[in-house]
Amino acid sequence: MANPVRTVNSVDRHPEPFEPRVPVVVHARDPISREGALSALDRDARIEVRERKSPGGVILLVDHVLSQGTLTQMRRAVGGDGSKAVLVLDTLQDDEFHEVVSYGVSAVVWRHEATRNRLIQAVLAAARGDGDLPADLLGRLIRQMGAGGSPAAGGGPGFPAYGLTPREVEVMRLVAEGFGTAKIAAELCYSERTIKDVMYKLTTRLNLRNRAHAVAYALREGYI
Repeated sequence: MANPVRTVNSVDRHPEPFEPRVPVVVHARDPISREGALSALDRDARIEVRERKSPGGVILLVDHVLSQGTLTQMRRAVGGDGSKAVLVLDTLQDDEFHEVVSYGVSAVVWRHEATRNRLIQAVLAAARGDGDLPADLLGRLIRQMGAGGSPAAGGGPGFPAYGLTPREVEVMRLVAEGFGTAKIAAELCYSERTIKDVMYKLTTRLNLRNRAHAVAYALREGYI
């Protein structure tokens, strides 16, 4: 008799040999939200929940709105040691989004969408330096920038006044649509290494923190 095929949930898989676990600290306005987030993350083998922030780790911030306390914690979280921040909120205004991205937030999850899989996806994306934003938030910003006319001559706070090359615009348009590196490479007929190189040079040249910051810059300047 053939052995039964065993399936493994993607969020429960064990890390590859020698693959480091992502250190995550959870901050929440209320203990119920914190316990819920901890329970969701603690069962994934790729994540190590900690009490204190670790350099290069991820801080998950859970609140209803972007309160002053959450904003302060977020600024501390991404303060120069390579840490990433993930925000879980009920709502986020456009000006707030530009602000948090300028500080290095790479992922936002709406509270009503914050399932276990969704939280893990956002944390792992942030750890890789990728963006993970709700589709309706990106769509709202794209419509807003589309109504704003041509690219601005200069950037606002946190957004340098330099331009994008045509290839960078192509890449950023697909990043904004939620494509990962492999799908962008396939869509544009480039190698994954080329896409990574484009993103690295773009973010380094424009002093952008990560993909989410780059998307916000491209939207603000009217490139996408």
